[in-house]
Amino acid sequence: MSWTDLARNGRILVVDDAMENIQILHHALRDEHEVLFAMDGETALQIALEQQPDLILLDAVMPGMDGYAVCAALRGSPRLQDIPIIFVTALIQPEDETRALEAGAVDFISKPFNVAVVRARVRSQLTIKRQADAMRELSMTDGLTGVANRRSFNDTVDAEWRRCARAGMALSLIMIDIDHFKLYNDHYGHQAGDACLQQVSAAMKRCATRPQDLLARYGGEEFILLLPQEALDGTEVVAARILDEVRKLALPHAASPTAPHISVSMGLASAMPPIDSSDPSTLIRTADANLYRAKQTGRNRYCISLDG
Repeated sequence: MSWTDLARNGRILVVDDAMENIQILHHALRDEHEVLFAMDGETALQIALEQQPDLILLDAVMPGMDGYAVCAALRGSPRLQDIPIIFVTALIQPEDETRALEAGAVDFISKPFNVAVVRARVRSQLTIKRQADAMRELSMTDGLTGVANRRSFNDTVDAEWRRCARAGMALSLIMIDIDHFKLYNDHYGHQAGDACLQQVSAAMKRCATRPQDLLARYGGEEFILLLPQEALDGTEVVAARILDEVRKLALPHAASPTAPHISVSMGLASAMPPIDSSDPSTLIRTADANLYRAKQTGRNRYCISLDG
């Protein structure tokens, strides 16, 4: 089985300070899964951030940062909090299992290992995670366009605001509105309107391809593009690209007083999130105000602001 197939079956991070235990678990799981390992808590957290495992097998008792501290750190991270954790430990008292589950573990495996039990519980938790991921994706996706929905944007912008504040990096937004969309619906019909939304959103998505970029449908014909770690000059490049890509669609809009084809107006905003603030609402309002300016000054353009 190739590495790609193994990763598709599930990437598992084994965290244990004893190499013998890591070898046993690796041998038990390597034929079906990609297996990573760490021998201390700090390394485990670093690997989890970089590799995004689907499941973590975590030793409870380790020198330095023990399994409970690692579990707390994972549960406190927006990027890692949904990774299921199975505690693996020689502690066998009921209170030990209770402590592990209360810490946020989804299961508990006792040492010495029963390989068949390990494999069965790993498969079970990976199946549960796949189902939860599928449900989460459905709940965070706009059904018509396939881009993120407003709920997904709200969750993501809060997390990225905090992350950019810690890293001392800029966070930028583009608020986008399809010009005279009500007139388009009235003239061409709602089925054509739906097709227009799908084509325009796909064109905009092609303009921001970094993993951290997020395009979301904000409501009706309004979209918002989140650009973490992107300053204003880079945001302008993306906005110009969006104007060009939408223009290339050449979707006729005979009812538009702005252009003979579908066009968009955009408001841009960029800021360095302050470390003592966890509220990006001012940045969103600034982008919205600049969108209003773009509409008032002729549409089919963007307006910018240096900060929120």
